[in-house]
Amino acid sequence: MAVLQSVNADRVVLPIGDLRPGVGAADMSGYRFDRLKVLVVDDNQHMRKLVVAILQAFGVVQIFEAADGNRAWALLRESNPDVVILDWMMEGLTGIDVVKMVRTSSQTPNPFVPIIMLTGYTQIDHVRQARDAGVNEFLAKPVSVKAVMSRLVSVIEHPRPYVRTKAYFGPCRRRRAKEEYRGPERRMNAGEATETEHAA
Repeated sequence: MAVLQSVNADRVVLPIGDLRPGVGAADMSGYRFDRLKVLVVDDNQHMRKLVVAILQAFGVVQIFEAADGNRAWALLRESNPDVVILDWMMEGLTGIDVVKMVRTSSQTPNPFVPIIMLTGYTQIDHVRQARDAGVNEFLAKPVSVKAVMSRLVSVIEHPRPYVRTKAYFGPCRRRRAKEEYRGPERRMNAGEATETEHAA
């Protein structure tokens, strides 16, 4: 299993320095979101407009909208957004389909783009399915201003390293380390890797 933290840092195009709290902050949190490009994808126009209005209240200026997965994929390739807020259930390409394309397609402009999954399906099996597709954060409907801010700040302030295995590419799915796991896909830290190489 490869942990791609250094690659992640090179490829994610979030303008982090411009988002930190400081003079001229554009919203109540102290963050400047005015240089952030966000793609909002939802087949429900009212939900899409609500998310757009929340983002605009935060100071986001560059917002792209799509009502279905096909249009989302086209806009992703045209605009290369910094963050994607994506509905799960849509006609044609679902949100999960789009996530998998972003993470694995040779035509993706940025496989490391943070994706926030927006859905009314909050059962644990849905959360796991989204996580296993490569979603960074999960946002339950109905959305609130606080929840949208929390997820945005999370993908900016606490980005997770990206991992590539035979069956998965995306953000690290572990929120807590399980030290007791010793299977073949167990991650090793640098010291363990050196010892293993010398032993071989």
